[in-house]
Parts: sequence; C-alpha cells; structure tokens
Amino acid sequence: MRENIKKALARALSECAESGLLPQGKIPEDLQVSRPKHEQHGDFATNAAMILASQLKMPPRKIADALKERLETNDLFSRVDVAGPGFINFFIRPEWWRNNLLTIVKKDSSYGISQSGQGKRVLIEFVSANPTGPLHVGHGRGAAVGDSLARVMRAAGYDVDTEYYINDVGNQMKTLGTSVYLRYQQYFGKEVEFPTECYQGDYIREIAADIAHSEGDRFLDTPVEECVDYFTAAAVKVISASIRKDLENFRVSFDNWFSERTLHQSGLVQKTIDQLKEQGLVYEKEGALWFRSSDYGDEKDRVVRRANGILTYFAADMAYHREKLERGYDMLVDIWGADHHGYIPRVKAVIKALGFEDSKLQVLLVQLVNLLEGGKLRQMSTRAGQFVTLKEVLDDVGVDAARFMFLTRKCDSHLDFDLDLAKSQSQDNPVYYVQYAHARLCSVFRNAESQGMSLNDISTIDTSRLDAPEEIKLMKVLAEFPLTVAGAAQALEPHRISYYLTELASLLHSYYTKYRFIEDDAELGRARLLLAQAVRNVFASGLNLLGVSAPEKM
Repeated sequence: MRENIKKALARALSECAESGLLPQGKIPEDLQVSRPKHEQHGDFATNAAMILASQLKMPPRKIADALKERLETNDLFSRVDVAGPGFINFFIRPEWWRNNLLTIVKKDSSYGISQSGQGKRVLIEFVSANPTGPLHVGHGRGAAVGDSLARVMRAAGYDVDTEYYINDVGNQMKTLGTSVYLRYQQYFGKEVEFPTECYQGDYIREIAADIAHSEGDRFLDTPVEECVDYFTAAAVKVISASIRKDLENFRVSFDNWFSERTLHQSGLVQKTIDQLKEQGLVYEKEGALWFRSSDYGDEKDRVVRRANGILTYFAADMAYHREKLERGYDMLVDIWGADHHGYIPRVKAVIKALGFEDSKLQVLLVQLVNLLEGGKLRQMSTRAGQFVTLKEVLDDVGVDAARFMFLTRKCDSHLDFDLDLAKSQSQDNPVYYVQYAHARLCSVFRNAESQGMSLNDISTIDTSRLDAPEEIKLMKVLAEFPLTVAGAAQALEPHRISYYLTELASLLHSYYTKYRFIEDDAELGRARLLLAQAVRNVFASGLNLLGVSAPEKM
C-alpha cells in the first residue's frame, strides 16, 4: 500500500506539472509514508509537500493542496485531506482492504515474503558461547534473537547464512582442562586443591568420571602439564555435543560451526598481524604488539600479542572478521552479550584497517535476562556453577514459551523472564495469548466443516459484507504484515514480529467475543470465514518467523 501511495503521489506531481499547477519535480525515493497516530487522521500520511518545498520553491501547503486535487481522482482513496503546514492524509477505500483478503488466502504461507533484501548476502554469527559449560538462559535469548532474525531476513529476500564461532583456543580452554584433570584426581580419592578460578559446576565432575571409567587411572600420576590437552579435548567434545543438542531442541540450527583453532592452524592470525605491521598499524611497545585502533576511532590502541608471547583474543577476532568478509558477504551481523559493548570500536577499526567498509559490520547487543521464579531472582555464574541452564528452562516452560518470551522486547533492553507467567494459561502470558488466537480460528474451521461450510471458490465471496469497523481494522492490520516483516529485517529487530502478533491477537479476541464467524446468513458466514482464514494464515506465518509453533488445539 505504501508503494501504491508513492506511485500515486508521483503521478499526481507529474499531472500537476503538466497542467501548470506545480513546477516539474520528483518524489524522493526515500519518501516516508506512515500510519498516523490517530485513526481520524487517515490510514496513511506523508510529509511529501514539506520535502518538495525546497525543490519546487513553493510553500508546502500550496503544494499539498495541488496534489490533493489530483489524488482525489485516484480510485485507491475514499478521501484525501491536507492538515497543518502541509501533511497529506490518505483514507483508503474499504474495497482495497477486502480484496487484499483474497491475496492473503491465495498466497497462504508466502504472504509476507518479499524481495526487499534484494538477495544481499548476510552472515549472522550468534550464541558462540565458549565450550566451557552448558548454555545458560542468557545464551538462550541470543539464540532466539539470532535464529529468528535469520528467518525474518530470509523472508525479506536476504541470502542468509548462520554461524557459531567456537572459542576452542586460549586460557579458558587450559582452565577447563585443568578443572577436569583435578576432578579426575579427586575421583580416585586424591586430595588436591581446587582453585576458585577453575570451573565449579557438577558437569565438570561428570566429565571427569566418564574419563575415569573409560581410561582408568592411567593419568593419576601424570603431571597436569603433560595431559591437560587430553582433558581439554575430552571436555570440549562433551560440552560441544551438549550445546548442539540444546540448540537443536531449541529449534536453532547453524549453517556452519567455525573453530577458532583453524584460524591459528591456517596461519591467518599471524598473516593478519604481519599485514597490519607492514602497513605501520601494528607496533611494538614494552615487549608487546599493539594495533593502532585509535587511528580509526577507538579510544585507545589494543594489544594483539602480550609481552609473554601469548596472542590475545582480539588477535583471533581480527583474523576471523577478515575471513568472514573475504567470503564475500555484504553484511556481517554479530550478536554479542551487552558486556561486549566496548569491543565494537576495535573490531570496526581493524575492518577499516584491512580495507573493508566498517559499515558492513552490524552488532546487536543482547542484554541480561533476569530469571524470576516464585518472585525471586536467580543468579548465574558459569565458573561457580550456580546458573540456570537453557535446558532447565526448556524443560520447565517449553520451547514455544521460551522463544516467544525472549522476543517480547528489543534485545538491547533488559528482560525479566517470569517462569510462572510463561507457564500460565492466561491472556497475561503473551505466547499463550497469540497461540490461543490461532487455535480459536482452527476451532472455527472445524465447526464450519461439521456444518458443511467451506471456502471453495473464494472469488465468489461477497467481501462487501465485511463492513463492521472491527473487520476493517483487522483487514488493515493484516495488510501491514509484509511491511512489518521487511521492516524487522532491515532494522535487525525480530521482536517487531511478536509485537505485531500480539496486536493482531488482541483484535481477533475482541472480534471473537462480539461476532459469530458461522452465521445463519450463509454469504455473511463465508465472508467471515475468508477473514478468519486470512488471519489464521498470518498467525501461522508470524509464529514460524519466531520459531514458535501454531497449535490447532489448546
């Protein structure tokens, strides 16, 4: 509809120029056509006249009045008003909304799919939790955001790949291996000190016990330095398998699992450092190597290799982002925890230093999840072992509730996840509220079928019978779905889909309590079934974009 309005404006401007009412001009391609805050101001509004004022060298009100005269002859509009300094308000003919119902039903699950992304190649990297322990509830939020964003962007015509970056190199790996080794020693009754910096969770004891069962006591008298790599590899294998299983159960899949270790093995980390050194962007100071990130907007330079010769995590990240960009992606989307906010400037700096456009990197920060149970807040700490795992949450509330709840707010906002609310069957529970709306419509069709009613040959349905204000409102919101999907993809905000579905559910539930879908008046009944089918289609499509099921019974 917005595109139709833009075309109507362009046509009206051309006609005004031909008749001498206005000078020759052109409607800007980025012209905004939006929904007014108040319905009495129309279905859509635009500030086109104000934007054209400088181009045409005329007062915006005069431009708006001239355009209005031409726009009123367009069959798309029932009314066109000019307000204030030159806003143009459009009232769409009800026939258009009704005809759109036929489009929705005919397109079925393809309604809402567009090519707004123009096939741009996008790589979304998310979760990427260190394989040092199970995924916790915070990782779950990042997983829901990343997976849903991928679904939304694909629906909007982007060519999307998803990736999990496995941090399998560095001090945390050595700490993990040491933790398992010490628990292995304790398993055989040795009294050893277990440092606080080691990983404390029970899963460490379980991994150590498995090694003891399979390998016996052959490492009992072996110094940790000689066998830490074995214990590390064994732990990473077990934990990584657990992570993959949890994500699979959460309906999250990845096109690629990328190991940090391969960056070092291929020599790309050192190659990247050497290239930056040749450019004069890596220098030595106090025995360490530093990258001149301050030359590219970072607050200070960053260490890539410490004085003890150990490479920093940043060194690997430099090579990793280079490798991703060299694959030819138009956009990289990294989804990080909110505590990585300060990391963004240094990564963008190295992207620019390597000759790429830093605008290709978009970073979404995922804020903390406050998990509430019985009105109490539960703390999370991976090393202390006092954390709520994603698996626990899924076992408690289910995948649908978890995914939807994670997407009820913008990802950079704090989220209170109330387990009791997520399990409740009430209108206060957002996922239940939306899923129940879909199930209600499925019930309508079961009843219709039992009474011999069907939607065969929908082209014969008299849609003019849908004239109640609530029906028109439902049709208007349905027409917004394609733009909502495209907008969510462009803004990298999948939560817009949950907002949209909640609004649609509210309208459907209100309509359901006031009107009957199955009427004695057969023609009116068929028209309302058409509306019901269109709404049901959009619920199913929207829930699928969130990775949430659309139940037929509840």
